[in-house]
Amino acid sequence: MKALPFHSLLPRLPGPRFPAALLGATVLELVVLTGHLVAYPFGLTQERRTPGPLPGTPPGPRPSPLPGSPAAERPVVLLHGFIDNRSVFVLLRRALARHGRRHLASLNYSPLTRDLRTAAELLGRHVEEVCARTGQREVDIVGHSLGGLIARYYVQRLGGDRRVRTLVTLGTPHGGTAVAPGAGIHPIVRQMRGGSTLIEELRRPAPGCRTRFVSFWSELDQVMVPVETACVDHPDLDAVNVRVTGIGHLALPVHPAVAAAVREALETQETQETREGTAPSTGTTSVA
Repeated sequence: MKALPFHSLLPRLPGPRFPAALLGATVLELVVLTGHLVAYPFGLTQERRTPGPLPGTPPGPRPSPLPGSPAAERPVVLLHGFIDNRSVFVLLRRALARHGRRHLASLNYSPLTRDLRTAAELLGRHVEEVCARTGQREVDIVGHSLGGLIARYYVQRLGGDRRVRTLVTLGTPHGGTAVAPGAGIHPIVRQMRGGSTLIEELRRPAPGCRTRFVSFWSELDQVMVPVETACVDHPDLDAVNVRVTGIGHLALPVHPAVAAAVREALETQETQETREGTAPSTGTTSVA
Protein backbone atom coordinates (compact mmCIF):
# COMPACT_ATOMS: atom_id res chain seq x y z
CA MET A 1 0.00 0.00 0.00
CA LYS A 2 1.06 3.57 -0.64
CA ALA A 3 2.92 5.35 2.17
CA LEU A 4 3.16 9.07 2.81
CA PRO A 5 6.04 10.86 1.10
CA PHE A 6 7.23 12.02 4.54
CA HIS A 7 7.65 8.43 5.74
CA SER A 8 11.42 8.59 5.63
CA LEU A 9 11.38 11.82 7.65
CA LEU A 10 9.31 10.49 10.53
CA PRO A 11 11.08 10.42 13.89
CA ARG A 12 11.45 7.14 15.66
CA LEU A 13 10.05 6.22 19.05
CA PRO A 14 11.28 3.21 21.00
CA GLY A 15 9.47 0.04 19.99
CA PRO A 16 7.17 -1.65 22.51
CA ARG A 17 8.48 -4.24 24.93
CA PHE A 18 5.41 -5.55 26.70
CA PRO A 19 4.70 -5.23 29.56
CA ALA A 20 7.51 -2.73 30.09
CA ALA A 21 6.19 -0.56 27.25
CA LEU A 22 2.69 -0.52 28.73
CA LEU A 23 4.05 0.40 32.14
CA GLY A 24 6.17 3.19 30.66
CA ALA A 25 3.24 4.50 28.64
CA THR A 26 1.01 4.47 31.72
CA VAL A 27 3.55 6.46 33.73
CA LEU A 28 3.86 8.94 30.89
CA GLU A 29 0.06 9.25 30.72
CA LEU A 30 -0.02 10.16 34.42
CA VAL A 31 2.72 12.75 33.93
CA VAL A 32 0.88 14.26 30.96
CA LEU A 33 -2.40 14.27 32.88
CA THR A 34 -0.81 16.08 35.81
CA GLY A 35 0.69 18.71 33.55
CA HIS A 36 -2.54 19.13 31.67
CA LEU A 37 -4.54 19.64 34.86
CA VAL A 38 -2.19 22.51 35.70
CA ALA A 39 -2.61 24.08 32.26
CA TYR A 40 -6.33 23.37 31.93
CA PRO A 41 -7.64 26.60 33.59
CA PHE A 42 -5.64 28.73 31.13
CA GLY A 43 -7.52 27.22 28.19
CA LEU A 44 -11.08 27.62 29.44
CA THR A 45 -11.77 30.82 27.52
CA GLN A 46 -11.97 31.17 23.77
CA GLU A 47 -9.11 32.80 21.92
CA ARG A 48 -9.49 36.48 21.20
CA ARG A 49 -10.58 36.98 17.62
CA THR A 50 -8.67 39.98 16.36
CA PRO A 51 -7.64 41.12 12.87
CA GLY A 52 -4.16 40.26 11.66
CA PRO A 53 -2.03 37.32 12.84
CA LEU A 54 -3.87 34.78 14.95
CA PRO A 55 -3.19 34.61 18.70
CA GLY A 56 0.00 32.80 19.64
CA THR A 57 1.80 33.65 16.41
CA PRO A 58 5.38 34.77 17.23
CA PRO A 59 6.21 38.29 15.98
CA GLY A 60 8.59 39.03 13.19
CA PRO A 61 9.27 37.33 9.84
CA ARG A 62 9.49 33.55 9.84
CA PRO A 63 10.73 31.19 7.14
CA SER A 64 8.28 29.09 5.21
CA PRO A 65 8.29 25.40 6.30
CA LEU A 66 8.95 24.42 2.69
CA PRO A 67 10.54 27.00 0.38
CA GLY A 68 8.05 28.14 -2.22
CA SER A 69 5.06 26.41 -0.59
CA PRO A 70 1.91 28.05 0.85
CA ALA A 71 2.08 25.87 3.95
CA ALA A 72 3.32 28.68 6.21
CA GLU A 73 0.34 30.87 5.34
CA ARG A 74 -2.32 28.17 5.51
CA PRO A 75 -3.98 28.40 8.95
CA VAL A 76 -3.95 25.41 11.27
CA VAL A 77 -7.08 24.91 13.38
CA LEU A 78 -6.58 22.85 16.56
CA LEU A 79 -9.59 20.99 17.99
CA HIS A 80 -9.49 19.34 21.42
CA GLY A 81 -11.14 16.16 22.68
CA PHE A 82 -13.98 15.33 25.05
CA ILE A 83 -14.20 17.44 28.27
CA ASP A 84 -10.98 19.21 27.34
CA ASN A 85 -9.95 22.60 25.99
CA ARG A 86 -7.36 24.29 23.82
CA SER A 87 -4.65 24.04 26.50
CA VAL A 88 -3.96 20.46 25.37
CA PHE A 89 -2.22 21.87 22.29
CA VAL A 90 0.25 24.19 24.01
CA LEU A 91 3.32 22.13 23.07
CA LEU A 92 2.15 21.16 19.59
CA ARG A 93 1.30 24.77 18.89
CA ARG A 94 4.78 25.89 19.89
CA ALA A 95 6.36 23.21 17.71
CA LEU A 96 4.36 24.29 14.66
CA ALA A 97 5.09 27.98 15.28
CA ARG A 98 8.83 27.31 15.63
CA HIS A 99 8.83 25.71 12.20
CA GLY A 100 7.13 28.56 10.41
CA ARG A 101 3.38 28.11 10.73
CA ARG A 102 2.19 31.69 10.90
CA HIS A 103 -1.53 31.24 11.62
CA LEU A 104 -2.54 28.94 14.47
CA ALA A 105 -6.07 28.93 15.86
CA SER A 106 -7.79 26.87 18.55
CA LEU A 107 -11.49 26.31 19.07
CA ASN A 108 -13.21 25.42 22.33
CA TYR A 109 -16.58 23.71 22.04
CA SER A 110 -18.78 23.39 25.11
CA PRO A 111 -18.68 20.14 27.14
CA LEU A 112 -22.45 20.61 27.40
CA THR A 113 -22.84 20.09 23.65
CA ARG A 114 -25.13 17.10 23.26
CA ASP A 115 -24.72 16.40 19.55
CA LEU A 116 -21.47 16.02 17.64
CA ARG A 117 -23.17 17.45 14.58
CA THR A 118 -23.74 20.73 16.43
CA ALA A 119 -20.04 20.92 17.28
CA ALA A 120 -19.21 20.25 13.61
CA GLU A 121 -21.44 23.15 12.54
CA LEU A 122 -19.64 25.39 15.07
CA LEU A 123 -16.31 24.25 13.62
CA GLY A 124 -17.55 25.16 10.14
CA ARG A 125 -18.38 28.70 11.24
CA HIS A 126 -15.01 28.99 12.96
CA VAL A 127 -13.17 27.87 9.83
CA GLU A 128 -15.01 30.48 7.77
CA GLU A 129 -13.99 33.17 10.27
CA VAL A 130 -10.36 32.04 10.20
CA CYS A 131 -10.31 32.11 6.39
CA ALA A 132 -11.87 35.59 6.37
CA ARG A 133 -9.33 36.93 8.90
CA THR A 134 -6.28 35.49 7.16
CA GLY A 135 -7.38 35.83 3.55
CA GLN A 136 -6.70 32.13 2.96
CA ARG A 137 -8.94 29.79 1.00
CA GLU A 138 -8.04 26.60 2.89
CA VAL A 139 -7.03 25.50 6.39
CA ASP A 140 -5.45 22.42 7.93
CA ILE A 141 -7.04 20.88 11.01
CA VAL A 142 -5.46 18.83 13.80
CA GLY A 143 -8.00 17.10 16.04
CA HIS A 144 -7.34 15.06 19.17
CA SER A 145 -9.74 12.22 20.05
CA LEU A 146 -13.34 13.49 19.74
CA GLY A 147 -12.02 16.64 18.07
CA GLY A 148 -10.85 14.59 15.12
CA LEU A 149 -14.28 12.98 14.78
CA ILE A 150 -15.98 16.39 14.84
CA ALA A 151 -13.61 17.60 12.14
CA ARG A 152 -14.20 14.49 10.04
CA TYR A 153 -17.98 14.99 10.22
CA TYR A 154 -17.54 18.60 9.13
CA VAL A 155 -15.34 17.55 6.21
CA GLN A 156 -17.28 14.49 5.11
CA ARG A 157 -20.91 15.43 5.81
CA LEU A 158 -21.09 19.24 5.88
CA GLY A 159 -19.03 20.10 2.81
CA GLY A 160 -15.94 21.07 4.79
CA ASP A 161 -13.67 19.39 2.24
CA ARG A 162 -13.80 22.58 0.19
CA ARG A 163 -12.03 24.37 3.06
CA VAL A 164 -9.86 21.69 4.69
CA ARG A 165 -6.75 20.66 2.79
CA THR A 166 -5.41 18.17 5.38
CA LEU A 167 -7.09 16.71 8.45
CA VAL A 168 -4.74 15.16 11.00
CA THR A 169 -6.40 13.11 13.74
CA LEU A 170 -4.73 11.92 16.94
CA GLY A 171 -6.35 8.94 18.68
CA THR A 172 -9.76 9.53 17.08
CA PRO A 173 -12.44 6.79 17.22
CA HIS A 174 -13.15 6.69 13.49
CA GLY A 175 -14.74 3.26 13.79
CA GLY A 176 -16.30 3.86 17.21
CA THR A 177 -14.84 2.87 20.56
CA ALA A 178 -16.15 0.49 23.23
CA VAL A 179 -16.15 3.01 26.08
CA ALA A 180 -16.91 2.21 29.72
CA PRO A 181 -20.67 1.83 30.32
CA GLY A 182 -20.84 4.67 32.85
CA ALA A 183 -19.36 7.14 30.37
CA GLY A 184 -22.28 6.53 28.03
CA ILE A 185 -24.46 8.86 30.08
CA HIS A 186 -23.25 11.73 27.90
CA PRO A 187 -24.96 11.65 24.47
CA ILE A 188 -21.78 12.56 22.60
CA VAL A 189 -19.99 9.61 24.19
CA ARG A 190 -22.81 7.37 22.94
CA GLN A 191 -22.25 8.81 19.46
CA MET A 192 -18.61 7.71 19.67
CA ARG A 193 -19.55 4.08 20.23
CA GLY A 194 -19.19 1.55 17.48
CA GLY A 195 -22.46 1.04 15.63
CA SER A 196 -23.94 4.41 16.62
CA THR A 197 -26.02 6.23 14.02
CA LEU A 198 -23.28 8.84 13.69
CA ILE A 199 -20.51 6.31 13.11
CA GLU A 200 -22.70 4.57 10.55
CA GLU A 201 -23.33 7.94 8.89
CA LEU A 202 -19.58 8.34 8.43
CA ARG A 203 -19.46 4.95 6.73
CA ARG A 204 -21.71 6.20 3.93
CA PRO A 205 -20.19 6.95 0.52
CA ALA A 206 -18.22 10.20 0.24
CA PRO A 207 -17.34 10.43 -3.45
CA GLY A 208 -15.11 13.29 -4.45
CA CYS A 209 -14.04 14.22 -0.91
CA ARG A 210 -11.05 16.53 -1.43
CA THR A 211 -9.51 16.49 2.05
CA ARG A 212 -6.41 14.41 2.76
CA PHE A 213 -6.59 12.42 6.02
CA VAL A 214 -3.63 11.48 8.20
CA SER A 215 -4.65 9.46 11.25
CA PHE A 216 -2.24 8.75 14.12
CA TRP A 217 -3.12 5.73 16.24
CA SER A 218 -1.25 4.19 19.15
CA GLU A 219 -1.04 0.50 19.95
CA LEU A 220 -0.99 1.46 23.66
CA ASP A 221 -4.06 3.72 23.51
CA GLN A 222 -6.32 2.58 26.36
CA VAL A 223 -9.20 4.83 25.25
CA MET A 224 -9.53 3.40 21.75
CA VAL A 225 -11.06 -0.09 21.99
CA PRO A 226 -9.93 -1.78 19.84
CA VAL A 227 -6.89 0.38 19.09
CA GLU A 228 -7.37 -0.01 15.33
CA THR A 229 -10.62 1.94 15.58
CA ALA A 230 -8.45 5.08 15.41
CA CYS A 231 -7.61 4.25 11.78
CA VAL A 232 -9.49 5.76 8.85
CA ASP A 233 -11.00 2.94 6.82
CA HIS A 234 -13.18 4.31 4.02
CA PRO A 235 -12.89 3.55 0.30
CA ASP A 236 -13.66 7.11 -0.79
CA LEU A 237 -11.18 8.92 1.44
CA ASP A 238 -7.55 9.76 0.68
CA ALA A 239 -6.14 8.51 3.99
CA VAL A 240 -2.93 7.29 5.57
CA ASN A 241 -2.85 5.72 9.03
CA VAL A 242 0.29 6.29 11.10
CA ARG A 243 1.04 3.75 13.84
CA VAL A 244 2.64 5.18 16.98
CA THR A 245 4.41 2.95 19.48
CA GLY A 246 5.35 3.47 23.10
CA ILE A 247 2.82 6.14 24.16
CA GLY A 248 -0.84 6.32 25.13
CA HIS A 249 -3.87 8.44 24.34
CA LEU A 250 -3.10 11.59 26.35
CA ALA A 251 0.51 11.79 25.15
CA LEU A 252 -0.39 11.93 21.45
CA PRO A 253 -0.84 15.73 21.24
CA VAL A 254 2.20 16.51 23.43
CA HIS A 255 4.93 14.03 22.47
CA PRO A 256 7.73 15.75 20.50
CA ALA A 257 8.16 12.86 18.05
CA VAL A 258 4.46 12.91 17.20
CA ALA A 259 4.58 16.71 16.87
CA ALA A 260 7.42 16.37 14.37
CA ALA A 261 5.46 13.79 12.39
CA VAL A 262 2.33 15.97 12.43
CA ARG A 263 4.38 18.88 11.11
CA GLU A 264 5.76 16.74 8.30
CA ALA A 265 2.25 15.57 7.43
CA LEU A 266 0.98 19.15 7.20
CA GLU A 267 3.92 20.26 5.09
CA THR A 268 3.68 17.41 2.60
CA GLN A 269 2.63 18.76 -0.77
CA GLU A 270 -0.57 17.31 -2.19
CA THR A 271 0.00 15.36 -5.37
CA GLN A 272 -1.36 16.66 -8.63
CA GLU A 273 -3.17 13.40 -9.32
CA THR A 274 -5.16 13.71 -6.09
CA ARG A 275 -6.22 17.28 -6.89
CA GLU A 276 -7.32 16.17 -10.34
CA GLY A 277 -9.81 13.77 -8.79
CA THR A 278 -8.20 10.39 -9.34
CA ALA A 279 -8.86 7.50 -6.97
CA PRO A 280 -7.90 8.20 -3.36
CA SER A 281 -4.95 6.43 -1.80
CA THR A 282 -5.10 4.46 1.40
CA GLY A 283 -1.90 3.49 3.13
CA THR A 284 -0.08 2.91 6.35
CA THR A 285 3.18 4.05 7.86
CA SER A 286 4.50 4.33 11.39
CA VAL A 287 6.22 6.41 14.02
CA ALA A 288 8.06 3.49 15.61
